[in-house]
Amino acid sequence: MRIVSAKFLLSAQGIDDSPEFGISEVAFLGRSNVGKSSIINALTNHNGLAKSSSTPGKTQLINYFEVIVDNGIEKVPLIFVDLPGFGYAKVSKSMHSAWQKNLDKYLRQRINIKAFVHLIDSRHASLEKDENLTLYLNEFVRADQSVLNIYTKSDKLNQSQKSAVLKIDPAAILVSSSKKTGIEKATKAIYNAVFGVK
Repeated sequence: MRIVSAKFLLSAQGIDDSPEFGISEVAFLGRSNVGKSSIINALTNHNGLAKSSSTPGKTQLINYFEVIVDNGIEKVPLIFVDLPGFGYAKVSKSMHSAWQKNLDKYLRQRINIKAFVHLIDSRHASLEKDENLTLYLNEFVRADQSVLNIYTKSDKLNQSQKSAVLKIDPAAILVSSSKKTGIEKATKAIYNAVFGVK
């Protein structure tokens, strides 16, 4: 199971100016400095596909990428959706509130999202902000949608720290974009979540 090609499609401000691609979508969510762009680049084996900013919270647009997954039998297209990070944006409260409303509407109403990938910094696996996001997603996730927790920067952990993460979340998928560990497992988990493969 691997992604054999990937390309940037377009950026949008919200659901109202996002086109329908007619393909299952995977939405990536996480705190602003969780390494979202790095993980998307590692999953697609395409450095520079998703642009990371040196300023946390800078990305304000919804970015769409088309990826082709080779599942060993056929090549299947998916849309990866890189959503604005939350938590560290240095913007006014009114601007932050507008983003939140925009994202809330998007996440609740975007029909083609089949999997929400919640990226969590493995060094801070039980932050309140991440726990709140889990509770929030569970409010509206549909029967045909899945939520996956993928823990980033796992190369920074020793074995006992990794065990501690798995104790908190037995279904945790530990990945490192720099060491490329856990990437194949994460790709397979995303594919299975989208297509309901147990």
